[in-house]
Amino acid sequence: MIISNLLISWYLANKRELPWRQTKDPYTIWLSEVILQQTRIAQGTAYFIRFTKEFPTVFDLATANEDEVLKLWQGLGYYSRARNLHYTAKYIVNELNGVFPNSYKSLKKMKGIGDYTASAIASICFNEVQAVVDGNVYRVLSRYFNVKTAINSSRGIKEFKEIAQNIISKENPGLHNEAIMELGALICTPKNPNCGACPLSGSCLALKKNKIDSLPLKLKKTKIRTRYFNFLVVNINNQSTILEQRKENDIWKHLYQFPLVESNEELSHESILTSDNLEKLIQDKSLQLKLFNQNNIVHILTHQKILAKFWIINTKSDHKNAVEWNNVSNFAVPVIISNFLEKFR
Repeated sequence: MIISNLLISWYLANKRELPWRQTKDPYTIWLSEVILQQTRIAQGTAYFIRFTKEFPTVFDLATANEDEVLKLWQGLGYYSRARNLHYTAKYIVNELNGVFPNSYKSLKKMKGIGDYTASAIASICFNEVQAVVDGNVYRVLSRYFNVKTAINSSRGIKEFKEIAQNIISKENPGLHNEAIMELGALICTPKNPNCGACPLSGSCLALKKNKIDSLPLKLKKTKIRTRYFNFLVVNINNQSTILEQRKENDIWKHLYQFPLVESNEELSHESILTSDNLEKLIQDKSLQLKLFNQNNIVHILTHQKILAKFWIINTKSDHKNAVEWNNVSNFAVPVIISNFLEKFR
């Protein structure tokens, strides 16, 4: 189709030189696509380089332990991506003899690989005619065709997939997919798109109707949930502390944190001092409790707002599961803990 030819021609002349574009190896492409979900290119590239250096093949990733993977992922957020990445690597090695699935249907059966990632790998690595639809593609298509269906609705997801599938190049599906995503990232941006440099501007309906700024449409976001986190930072003789692994099916699963008291509102010094959590943790009547940060540290997640305080507990009472402060950096922790440690230690 004409639109595909325009996209590919523009892409070949204007694409960014990115490390994962030097190969069609499915493991490498998979790794890059998972890392770049919900992540800016600048940040994602650094993680991609570290991951490919530490785990150059799917076999290396499969034989790593989960703590290693989570530690390397630390700071990237959405940790379920890392856990699913590790799980699928082990599955490919142990159940598929290390042979990467080579079709859209077989890829979608893998844990953590949805429509977008399966389409990207299948088209780029195996030349399968499967259109990708991500945030960039939604934006390009909604504006070009002046589509007013909400992109985050069930109807919209189906409609945009059909549109993308209808215009994809049958000869160069991978190149087409990379081109339309790149156009959305560089030219058809959310704000102040550079329509003058767009290869599709001559037939863009939203541009013609002056609707660029109102598209794409989205349904209203889910209400944000506010949570109060009180971290108990036990400081044993200035030598060790206590860490716990999050086991619940919640944010930061399998990451480590200081013992936590979660509440529905801010807690006072007295509330922490008399809490059951602290009594179970340390049996020391002479312990000293002080608040590290007077103001809440605000940490925003998808549909959640964490308001965190760190309570320092100085004690001489040892703990059977104590971790030396020098070893804390070896544990994978949420970024909010990592930032605290940089200031505290």
